[in-house]
Amino acid sequence: MTNTGNLGTIEATNPVLTVAPLKEDTEMLRATDKITALYCRLSQEDANEGDSNSITNQKDILLRYAKEHRFPNPTFFVDDGYSGTNYDRPGFQQMLSEIEAGKVAVVLSKDCCAIMGLNQKDLENQGILA
Repeated sequence: MTNTGNLGTIEATNPVLTVAPLKEDTEMLRATDKITALYCRLSQEDANEGDSNSITNQKDILLRYAKEHRFPNPTFFVDDGYSGTNYDRPGFQQMLSEIEAGKVAVVLSKDCCAIMGLNQKDLENQGILA
């Protein structure tokens, strides 16, 4: 038996992806309710060294990295002019509060010295840098 009549067009009302999304894409989509904390700090002593360590430069580097690596909802926490020798810094404390509240997926910093308060001279004195 053959059917010679016109059957019309079938339209999909619920299209299905033909290629599964990358695992990283689906993981990042699930994490979009959380922020990516971008922490910047510059002590008063470091400010004398010039623009290479400036807050603006740190922000540019961190934001570019977060976007290139698809980190969700980048949010800055900044301590400009605060020593890293203690954790009594407003931006750092605000970031900790957000972390403790479960609102932060990841923390990015230009280098660990911004968080710990060590500078190159401290690292050299400890034998970490030559």
